[in-house]
Parts: sequence; C-alpha cells; structure tokens
Amino acid sequence: MATKRTYGDGCAIAYALDLVGERWALLVVRELLLGPKRFTDLKRGLPNASPNVISERLRELEQAGIVRRDKLPPPASSRVYELTEWGRGLEEVVVSLGHWGSRSPSRLPAAPIGADSTVLALRSRFDRGAAKGLRARYELRLGEDRFRLEVSDGGIAVARGGADRPDATIHTDPSTLAAVLWAGRRLADAKRAGDLRIDGDQAAVARFVRLFPAPEPAAAA
Repeated sequence: MATKRTYGDGCAIAYALDLVGERWALLVVRELLLGPKRFTDLKRGLPNASPNVISERLRELEQAGIVRRDKLPPPASSRVYELTEWGRGLEEVVVSLGHWGSRSPSRLPAAPIGADSTVLALRSRFDRGAAKGLRARYELRLGEDRFRLEVSDGGIAVARGGADRPDATIHTDPSTLAAVLWAGRRLADAKRAGDLRIDGDQAAVARFVRLFPAPEPAAAA
C-alpha cells in the first residue's frame, strides 16, 4: 500500500500542504464551498479528474477532518459530501488563491470554467462601491446548477440552490457569463444569440453585470 507523501517539515504551511497539497484536493474543496454535493455532482464539476482520483481525495480529506459524508433526508436519501466546520476555513484560502491567479501577468489558459468556479469568482470580485444603493435578489441557472445571490447594503450573499422570489433569473452557462462579465462580450449580444436569457427585471441584470470588475493584472517582471 502506498504511503501518503509528506514534507516532513514542522512548519504549519508544510503540514497544511500535507493535507491539501495533493493534485485535485483543493479543487474538491472548491466544489464544496457553496454547499454539499453528491459524488456525481463532484464528477461533473471536475470532468478531467477520474472517479478513482476523486474518491481517493475524498477519502484523504475525510480522514483529515476536512470533509464529511452525510445523507439527505427522504425522499432523496442520497449520500452527499460536505465540508466540516474546520474545512470551511479553507474558503478564504481558496478564494484568495483564485484572486491571486487571476492577476497573473500572463493570460489565463483558454479552458472551460465550471459553475462553482464562476460563482466563487463573483463573490471574490464583488465591487461594494458599484453595488451602493442596490437591493436585489438573483437566481443564476448555469446549466443544471442553481445559485442564489442577494445584494444588499453593499454586500453579497451567495449559496447553492434556487432563490425565493428573485428580482431576476439569469439562464446561461458559465463560459457565457464569464465572457459577458470579464471578456467584453455585450449582454445584448449574448441575449440576441440565445446564449443568455433573463426572466424578470432586465435593469437589475444590467446593473448586475457591472458589479464584478476583473482584477488588474500584476506588472510583468
């Protein structure tokens, strides 16, 4: 049986990397930051990771006290994975790492972005100043995934699941939303092409797309 690798270093940073430094481990954590998921949902969010690798990372994270298994009440009765209270402490680490990566002097890779990644980016790039005076509730439908976002008093709350009586519901996919927010694609063009649909307050969505400016790239060496 293979022995899990360790840095053998007494530093807490090294110990943290012993726990979450294996390939895919932090991305499993990322997928659970917005709430519990079934294994099939984790696999959909991590399409380039094999089921065996995801299972291994879940087992390691569970042994470390970062992830736990639970069972949804009937009629679902599905097994789900969720972060423990200690595991949720990784949120600031993961979001900060994403913000740091987004400021790379070189271009980010042209690769697909998942629903959870997109929504976490919304939270990390939220501009309190641009939200001044706005009180609105949104539902994001990104393919099979549903998220609720509430903007109020210059703050934002984000969670997995549908919103109760949203001011607007946005139907799209993660790549289209990212293009509208951060790649210069016009909201009207995405709607005209059928890549994005809005139910409810159109003006609230026009305001929504201005709340999440892209970080300025760091200066190249």
